[in-house]
Amino acid sequence: MEKIKPLLLDFLQAGDDFKRILVVESLAYLPGLRERFPAAEIHAAAADEEMAEREEYRQLSVVWHFLEYREEPLPFPKEFFDVIFSDLTLEHVANPQDIAAGFSMFLKQTGCWFTSFRNIRCWKILKQLMDGHYSGLVSRLYARPDFEKLLYASFYKEVRMLPVRKEAPQELLERLLACGFENLQGDLETEFWLVRAARSMPELSLLKSMYTFEERKALSRILHRIEYDIETKKSVRAFWELYERTGMFEDYAAEFVHEAVMHREHFYENLLRWSAEKADAAMRMKVLEYGPAGIAKAGDS
Repeated sequence: MEKIKPLLLDFLQAGDDFKRILVVESLAYLPGLRERFPAAEIHAAAADEEMAEREEYRQLSVVWHFLEYREEPLPFPKEFFDVIFSDLTLEHVANPQDIAAGFSMFLKQTGCWFTSFRNIRCWKILKQLMDGHYSGLVSRLYARPDFEKLLYASFYKEVRMLPVRKEAPQELLERLLACGFENLQGDLETEFWLVRAARSMPELSLLKSMYTFEERKALSRILHRIEYDIETKKSVRAFWELYERTGMFEDYAAEFVHEAVMHREHFYENLLRWSAEKADAAMRMKVLEYGPAGIAKAGDS
C-alpha cells in the first residue's frame, strides 16, 4: 500500500492533550506523537511483528498489538482512546463503514480519529482513466462528499479536512474544466484529504471533558425532570446538590442547559420558582443563557 507522509500531525491543536493514543499501521507517526505527548500511553496495532524491532520505534515505550485490523477485532474496551491515528485506512477494506464505525466505538466521547483518503477527483487519477489505464483496481477511492457522508453515518459528529495539493499541468486542468469538471476549493488538484473526525461537536466535547460520565448523566436526568415538571421542587433541590458537590460553575451549567434542554423558558421558570436561597445563581444562569437584553423576552419569573 502506498504511504503518505505523516501529515496528520498538522491537525494537532494547541489544546490537544491526549492521554491514550492508538496508531493503526501508520507507524511513522509514533516518533512525532511520543515527542508531542511524552506522558501518553501509546498503543500500536500492526500486522508485521518485525516493525517493533526497528530502531526508530524501539525506544518509544509503545504497547504493541500484532493483528490484521481488517480481519480481526481490536482488543480494547469501548471508549478506551482519546485519539486514533491511521492513514488511508478505508482504502483497502471490504466494508469501510464497519471499520469507521468500529473505530468510533474505541474512542471516548471526546475523542477523534485522524485519517486520510486518496481523492478520486484528483487530476492524476482522471488522467490515468483518460489514458485508458488505472493501477488502483483493488483500492476504494473517495470524493470528499462521499467520505463525509460515510463518517457521519459511522457516528462521528464533526468532520474537518485539510487538502494535500498536487499541482496539475495547466493544459490538462483547462481540458478538465472545459469538459465540465468542477474545481471547487481546488479539488482537482487535491491528491489526498487529511481528516479529523470527532465523536462530539466542539461545544459538547468541552462539556463532556469537564465532569465524569456519571455526573453528566445525573445532571441531564435532573434537568429533564425540571423541564417536564417531574417532582419539580425535589428535582431543583437535587440540581443544586449536584451543582455544589461537583464544584460546577454557572456558565458551565447554563451551557449544559442550552445543549440538553428543549423548553428552556419553562425550565428557568421552574428553576427560579423553587431555587429559594439559590435564586441569584439561577438568575445569573438565565442571564448567561439569554443575555441581559433577552431576559424580558424569555419571560422573567
